[in-house]
Amino acid sequence: MGGIHKILHPLGNSSVLETVLAKFAAANSILSTVIVCREQDQPEFEQAVRQMNGLPFPVTITPGGATRQESVMHGVSAAPTDCAYIAIHDGARPLISPADIETVIAAARETGAATLGVPVKDTIKTVENGIIPDTPERAKLWHTQTPQVFRRDLYEKAMAFAAQQGKDYTDDCQLVEAIGQPVTMTAGSYRNIKLTTPEDFLVAEAFLRAED
Repeated sequence: MGGIHKILHPLGNSSVLETVLAKFAAANSILSTVIVCREQDQPEFEQAVRQMNGLPFPVTITPGGATRQESVMHGVSAAPTDCAYIAIHDGARPLISPADIETVIAAARETGAATLGVPVKDTIKTVENGIIPDTPERAKLWHTQTPQVFRRDLYEKAMAFAAQQGKDYTDDCQLVEAIGQPVTMTAGSYRNIKLTTPEDFLVAEAFLRAED
């Protein structure tokens, strides 16, 4: 993003952070929220949250770690002790719908672990040294999104296993899969895009205008 902090970046009439918090505020199952950010950004995040009025849940802000897995661990540790389920969401996905949040939470309550995702639209190739050795069957391939929702004790067990094995996972489903726990794939929306490049903001702005 060329040095721009994308979570605090303007989006529509507010910011990415305010947009995603508003989406979670509209989901009845969300009782508290933990924001994980870099320690040097914490004052700016705190100020942004203070400026938001009427959030129906408490918001805790905690510094992250050296890796994504470590950062999520900090977030889970900062969650209320009576929290039975955790929904881990990438703040760069501000277009998540409250209905999809509720859907994936409901799936996790049934199975212990669930994620949102959408079927891939393109043919995917595996490539080794510039050569295509295989073409996976597209009907079996999905883009994984967030939130990813887990029973808390299950997720903590997976974190302990990863630490014991010296493993560092970039995906929370993969972390839980490592201890043999199946994860339910729940159909989400193609609008739940991840803001990664400046072009993604143009797409997100268009989706927001369509919501108005």
